[in-house]
Amino acid sequence: MKFTKMHGCGNDYIYFNCFENNIDNPEELSIKLSDRHFGVGGDGIVMICPSEIADAKMRMFNADGSEGKMCGNAIRCVGKFLYDNGIAKNEKMNIETLSGIKILELTIENGVCEYVKVDMGKAALKAADIPVIADSETVVDMPLAVDGRNYNITCVSMGNPHCVIFSDDVQGLDLEKIGRKFENHNIFPERVNTEFVKVIDKNNIEMRVWERGSGETFACGTGACASVVACVLNGKCKIDEEVAVKLIGGVLKITYKSDGSVIMKGPATKVFEGEVVI
Repeated sequence: MKFTKMHGCGNDYIYFNCFENNIDNPEELSIKLSDRHFGVGGDGIVMICPSEIADAKMRMFNADGSEGKMCGNAIRCVGKFLYDNGIAKNEKMNIETLSGIKILELTIENGVCEYVKVDMGKAALKAADIPVIADSETVVDMPLAVDGRNYNITCVSMGNPHCVIFSDDVQGLDLEKIGRKFENHNIFPERVNTEFVKVIDKNNIEMRVWERGSGETFACGTGACASVVACVLNGKCKIDEEVAVKLIGGVLKITYKSDGSVIMKGPATKVFEGEVVI
C-alpha cells in the first residue's frame, strides 16, 4: 500500500488514502508501522476515508493501536492531503471525525496547502462529558495526588479528554514516568492526555504533552486547545485573544472564544511518500 508521512509541528502520522484502498486491521497496522525502528515510524496512522456527510472522514489510531476520536495536528494534514492531491480542491472543507464535523480553512501558497485553521468546536467542561470522576460539576484547579505528589488539575474535553497542570519548569519533568501515572489514574475512566504548561505571559505559553496511547509527542493540537482553555479558566490568559503555544515541534496559535468554541491555526507538512507491504 502507498502511504504519505506528514506532521503538524512534529506530531507525525502515517496517512493512507482510503478513497483508493481499504484497511481491515488498522489497530494492528498502527502498532506495526508506528515503531520507529522496525516500522515506518510515527505517533500512529490516519485513514482518510470517504464520507456521506463531509468532504472526507478521518480515522486515527495511536501507536498502541487504540482509536482516537480527534487529533488537531492530524486533521490539518488531512486537509493538506485532500487539497494537494486534488481530492477536494476547496480552501474551506468539512472533515468528519468521531467527535463531530470540523471546519477547515486552508492557506494555499504556490498551489500547495501550507497552513490550516480549524474550528475545533466547543470545549466541554462538565466532568461527566470529559470524562473525569469528580465531586464537582467541573474540574478547575482541583487538587489531585499522583504518585505521592500533589497537583492541581484542570480538565477539558476537545473531543478527547485532557488534564492540564501548570508548572514553572516543564522541561525538567520526568514525563516518561509521570505521564503514564496520569494517563492511567483511576479518576479517568477512558484514560487521559496530560499537558504540563508554563505560562510566559497572557499571550504565550509553553507546553509538553503526554498523549494516551502514544506517550510524549512533539505536539498535540487538541492538547494545545485544552491548555489555552485551562489558562482562561484559571485567569492566566484572556478569552477571545490569540495565544501562541510553544511545543517541542513548533508553535500553534489558539483562540478560546466567548461562545465556547476554540480556533486552532498551524502548519501541515509533508515529509515523504512510500510503499509498504501489509
